[in-house]
Amino acid sequence: MGTREKELEDVLLEEETENLNEIVLFNDNVNTFDHVIETLISVCEHTPEQAEQCSLIVHYNGKCTVKTGEYTYLKPKCTQLLEAGLSAEIV
Repeated sequence: MGTREKELEDVLLEEETENLNEIVLFNDNVNTFDHVIETLISVCEHTPEQAEQCSLIVHYNGKCTVKTGEYTYLKPKCTQLLEAGLSAEIV
């Protein structure tokens, strides 16, 4: 791949991801692993394995990005996470 093609690829990738936001889930001392996993499966459409991995990342690192997309797509999902008692925000 030439330098020109690489630069064009980098620009296109940057344009694709420029308008994306993330839902970040934060650790708490209240919710069980099962509740977090079940909520991620139902709200964020995670597979059971993906939800379990996210719950472990949140537990050990304090936070984890659980969904990426446009703000208007993420807002209702973040609201559902909050209503389920989880701590999350859109960044």
